[in-house]
Amino acid sequence: MNAEFFAAIADIEKEKGIPKDYMLEKINQALLAALRKDNPEAADSVKVDIDEDKKKIDMYIVKTVVDEVTEPAIELTLDQAKAYNKKATVGDIVNVPVETKKFGRIAAQAAKQVIIQGIREAERSMVYDEFNSKEHEILTAVVSHIDPRTGAVSIKISSNSEFTEAVLSASERVPTEDLREGDRIKVYVVEVRKLSGSPQVIISRTHPGLVKRLFELEVPEIFDGSVEIKSIAREAGSRTKIAVASSDPNVEPIGACVGPKGTRVGNIVQELRGEKIDIVKYSDEPEEFIAAALAPSDVISVELLPEGKSCRVIVPDNQLSLAIGKEGQNVRLAARLTGYKIDINPESKAL
Repeated sequence: MNAEFFAAIADIEKEKGIPKDYMLEKINQALLAALRKDNPEAADSVKVDIDEDKKKIDMYIVKTVVDEVTEPAIELTLDQAKAYNKKATVGDIVNVPVETKKFGRIAAQAAKQVIIQGIREAERSMVYDEFNSKEHEILTAVVSHIDPRTGAVSIKISSNSEFTEAVLSASERVPTEDLREGDRIKVYVVEVRKLSGSPQVIISRTHPGLVKRLFELEVPEIFDGSVEIKSIAREAGSRTKIAVASSDPNVEPIGACVGPKGTRVGNIVQELRGEKIDIVKYSDEPEEFIAAALAPSDVISVELLPEGKSCRVIVPDNQLSLAIGKEGQNVRLAARLTGYKIDINPESKAL
């Protein structure tokens, strides 16, 4: 029986990755709890000895040898003690073996529940540790269910050999995306929370970090550090502006991000289901950076204003609507990208 028990522990380690030492400690605690439950008067005198090498589990009640027994739960006479240790004398401590078959049904059930709980805790801890290490990273997910009422998407996400369920809330979904059950999508891990139950993985498809990580995956120059993403402004599902700079004079940052024949940025646009991406060159000079951020519009001049981080931009009359963008999107994203409040004026007004 004991050999089978230790074999089962080895199987748990192999199949679930739960260390044997962890499980044996939990089992030790479970057996102690069961012993105390079955022997309440000797609760502080119970002992469990798990010998993995000999494949043995021994349980004892530690009793004191006395001339006259007044507390039979923790005391025994010299004659009784001789049955366990022929050299015993009055005052000695003797380990009195307890047979598992003498356990009460309730105590045995309690031990079983502690062991099961130990396995569950270990599994939850392993899942948490794995996904916590993936905070602010991209993971691949499979859509398992879409709530037609709230729009929330239940998905299964995986990392190495660990799996967990997560919910892509309606607020973290791209409004224009038509997701269906079985779709494989990439999600950005915003945060991992350790709860009493399974760990909660907060995921997003709208977070700017998703775009940043996609560029890091697609553009080797970003991954190796020769091109740096300085800032990102995103309106998910519609348009993203990304500012990049190069630390290597031989690497053109925009060209590196676009890729040969536009393949790199094209792959990202495809993953984002058609979201437009403007890649602009970052500059330490605010005027240059602001002008670049307003692409695709031409800019005549940028004047930094004394009050706060704000500026006045002059554009050709025929470029005004392009600079502002549909419903103000272009200037709004440019302002978020640069950190400046931007006031755009046509050239005719500036004369």
